[in-house]
Amino acid sequence: MRSSEQQTRRPLQPRHRWGVAPARISARHTARRRLDHRYALVAGVFSTNADRSKGFAATLDITPDRRYTSWQEMAEQEAIRPDGIEVVSIMTPNDSHYAIARAFLERGIDVICDKPVTTDLAQALELRALSRRNGLVFGVTYNYTGYPMVRQARAMVQNGDLGAIRLVQVELASGWASTLLEAEGHKQALWRTTPEIAGKSTVIGDLGTHAHHLARFITGLEVTEVAAELSTLVPGRRADDNGHVMLRFSNGAKGLLWVSMVAAGNLHGLRIRVYGERGSLEWIQEQANELNFRPVDGPHQILPRGAGWLDPAARRVNRLWPGHPEGFNDAFANLYTDIAEAILARRDGIEADPMAYSFPTIEDGALGMKFVEATVESNQQDGRWVDATLDLED
Repeated sequence: MRSSEQQTRRPLQPRHRWGVAPARISARHTARRRLDHRYALVAGVFSTNADRSKGFAATLDITPDRRYTSWQEMAEQEAIRPDGIEVVSIMTPNDSHYAIARAFLERGIDVICDKPVTTDLAQALELRALSRRNGLVFGVTYNYTGYPMVRQARAMVQNGDLGAIRLVQVELASGWASTLLEAEGHKQALWRTTPEIAGKSTVIGDLGTHAHHLARFITGLEVTEVAAELSTLVPGRRADDNGHVMLRFSNGAKGLLWVSMVAAGNLHGLRIRVYGERGSLEWIQEQANELNFRPVDGPHQILPRGAGWLDPAARRVNRLWPGHPEGFNDAFANLYTDIAEAILARRDGIEADPMAYSFPTIEDGALGMKFVEATVESNQQDGRWVDATLDLED
């Protein structure tokens, strides 16, 4: 039996009828939803090629009448079925997120969307208004906030272990596109470096929004101003591939954000350091099971995932015994499960566990788009400080 010091998974609850609209075959999200059995995949479109889409749907035991060839068809047909999908996951390139999300929200279907939610702020705000008007759940897969030790870091900041936050340094600097992969036909590089698809800034939209949200999530602070320099370092590339951004936070704290696709030799490169008046925290995604805590008046500590002293917010998403590595799919699954609980609570008219509402929402998506646009504006004005706030009050 698992002791009280081990992870405590939530009891099984009814599964949601789930559809996916990736327009490209992706087994990753289907693997994540299986971890907690909270979603029953009953419909989907899996490729822009009709035969390929239907063939892949058949491998997932989706009935023939729900093996769709377009997201438009799926939205229309599922909305009129008595057993239609209750939630849809959107996994397409950035430029299609808005249209797909809007189609399902208008039909009363909850949404889980990849980041960035749109390619401009106005679209994100429209989706926010539509989801709120229809009383729907809209989750955004800033998946790094699903890691137990990220939740632990957030709890320690909230508990005052660091004192007042003074400095934040966050980076997501990989080297995956340090050569002109798009010229070689690399599919991910092709759409991620095409401004018409990726949006106003490739590197900020793709990587910077993750780093921006992680800093906000852990510190509980908002970014109020940015001063940015965006660069294209690979010759021949149409999009920016490196960004340096200075940050000002709502409590007066200062910050630095570095995002890059061209940090040659870096694997993934996600790291955050938060410095307060009484100590600091550091989390590195490639060492995701550890949180470094360095108080000014005591010994430095490496806090391991899986120990009984973890904050309840971290224990809630802790899946494995101590010593066993937990990673990317687990973090994604934690967000999916939190969203499932929020959807169930909305439909039953009850309150979910408050910790279930830790998942990123359309508000976070809109703030991410504001961050993108502010950094682009700052870059266009030679790094001038630009307001990055967004009033999301009703």
